[in-house]
This record gives sequence, C-alpha cells and structure tokens, in this order.
Amino acid sequence: MKVCILGDGLTSLALANLLINKNIKVDLLTEKELVNQSRSRTIGITKKNIDFFESKILNIKKLLWKLNKIEIYTENLRNQKILNFEKKDSEIFSIFKNKKLYDALNKKIKKNKFFSRKFISNNDFSITDRYTLIFNCNKDHLITKKFFSKKIEKKYNSTAYTAIIKHKKIPNSTATQIFTKKGPIAFLPVSNDETSIVYSANINEPFELKNVINKYNLKYSIIKILEKKSFPLKALNLRSYQYKNILSFGDVIHQIHPLAGQGFNMSIRDLSELSGIIDNKIELGLELDASIFTEFEKKTKHNNFIFTFGVDLIHGFFDQERKLDLEFISKFIQYLGKNNSLKNIISKYADEGLSL
Repeated sequence: MKVCILGDGLTSLALANLLINKNIKVDLLTEKELVNQSRSRTIGITKKNIDFFESKILNIKKLLWKLNKIEIYTENLRNQKILNFEKKDSEIFSIFKNKKLYDALNKKIKKNKFFSRKFISNNDFSITDRYTLIFNCNKDHLITKKFFSKKIEKKYNSTAYTAIIKHKKIPNSTATQIFTKKGPIAFLPVSNDETSIVYSANINEPFELKNVINKYNLKYSIIKILEKKSFPLKALNLRSYQYKNILSFGDVIHQIHPLAGQGFNMSIRDLSELSGIIDNKIELGLELDASIFTEFEKKTKHNNFIFTFGVDLIHGFFDQERKLDLEFISKFIQYLGKNNSLKNIISKYADEGLSL
C-alpha cells in the first residue's frame, strides 16, 4: 500500500505523524518546504485535543502556554465584561506559536523510516495512479480544483490582522477578547512577556494596527510589536470530502471565523475520528482502503457543518450589533453568563466539539 499526503502545513504534518506512528509508510508531497513562516501566527488547542495530540501524534507539552481564564468584553457596553470562563485547577486551552509546532512536527518525522518528503508540481496529476490512498491537504493542487470545487462558502468582507506584542513580564494566563465596533480583537498570551494579537476587522480605509492595540490594551506595558501579518476571512464547508481514493482534509474541507479559535481544533477532532477508524480496521485485520474515507466523511461531515454554522451564528449576532450600534445582544449574553450550567455547556462545546 502506498499512501501520500498533499501539502506541508500543520495539519499535513500532524496527519503524517499520526500515520507513521501506526507504521504506515507516507510520502509527503509538496512544491516546496515551508521555511520562512510567520512568527506572529498562533493557534489555541483545547484540553481534550491536547490529550489526543499527546497520545497519538507528538509530545507537545514543552511548546504550549496554558491559559486558565477567558474574559470577553464588548465596546457597546463601554468595555464591560459580558462573559468569563475560568478553571483554577487546570487549563481551559493552550496557545502555541505556529512555527514552533510546525518545526517540532517536522523534526520528529524527518528521519523516520516510514516517512519521505518529495517535491512535485501542484499540477502533477499522475499521483492519482501512483498511490493507493491520497490525503489532500493542499487547496492549491490541481486535484482540489478538479474534484473538490463544490463548496458552501461565505466571505466576511473583513480581514484578520495578527501580531505579537513584546511587553513587560507579568503573570499572563488570561485570554481576552473584545468585540469592538470594527470587529473582535483577541489578546492571547504565549508567555509572561509575549502576547498574540488577532484582530478581525471590517475596515475599508487605512489604519494603524498599533493604534488599535493600544486603544484596547487593558493590562500590558508594550515594548514593541513584532511581525504584523494579515489575511482575508471566510467560512467554508466542502460538499464532498472524498473522490475515489482521495480524501480532502483540514482547511480544504472546512474553514471558520477565528473569533472562537476553533479552526485547528476542528482538524484535530477529524484526526481523532480518522485514527479510530484506522485502528479499528487494523485490529480486525482488514485492508486499509478507500472505505476508511467513506466512513470518515459519514462520521464527520454533518458535525463539521453544524459546528461551522454555530461559529458563524455567533459572529453574525455580534456583527449585527456592531452594524446597528445596539446593546441588546451583549446585555442578553451578559445575563446568560450568570448561569453556570449554561457556561459549562459552552465550555464543553468548545473543548469537545459536537458528537451527534
């Protein structure tokens, strides 16, 4: 059996590590290795997903920064807190720098006898005949354009701006998100002296990110702002995950608004489902063939769609409040936030996703 993975991002490398840990030989196919990566991009991973990652993919405890509190504010209520989540005895979720996680995954896999990295053109279509199973994590490959073009897509007409702020050292384990009149801005600690910024803004005119950060900064004595980046925002769900012996995966099958920090978490949950399907086949002594792709799509597609829709609904509520300059939604959520049972349900949903 010959297996390949198209793409060279975090999801591709996590998937490759998962498969070689099951003694499955993998070729990772990419146009070029990602060398000059952004140092300002970060990801949050929930506790349950950390546990899966640790057990099936890679030990990442040295890379993470644990957060035990989340505070949510809204500018419409004069920067009043409308929600907070806290766990005094354990983390709610953890933050990683994308580059550090990528480097760790890459380092572990490079010299493994079950792994090989090969460089191909994104227009190389001959691989469909050379491999038994193909995992497609590359949205730019010809295979994606030819077989996986049908999707449900929503463009937000807004842009995510990211940066890292270097600041004076403080105890830094609380994530903060503020719903501003231009869009949500998140302050996500990555150490006691560095914090990641993600600003999802609906702004047509030029502006200085530094001024926005200073305006909504609640507690940091900023020394400097490092490597600002930006990218357009959209939500996406692929209509079909599988074509014959090809399975699309990761960002190719779903993308969501970053306000809830759930994009990579969705991919990890997909990895967990896929891992269980493969383990079951191996335990039964069955061949690993395209039937695992069919089973994976059946188990995950509807849950992923509903989860994406749920995050989009949250964004839509606050976006309407922003556009209409109302306070009703924020006050309603502030009221609901006093209900601990409801907060526990929200926390469970964020940690575990859907299980229908």
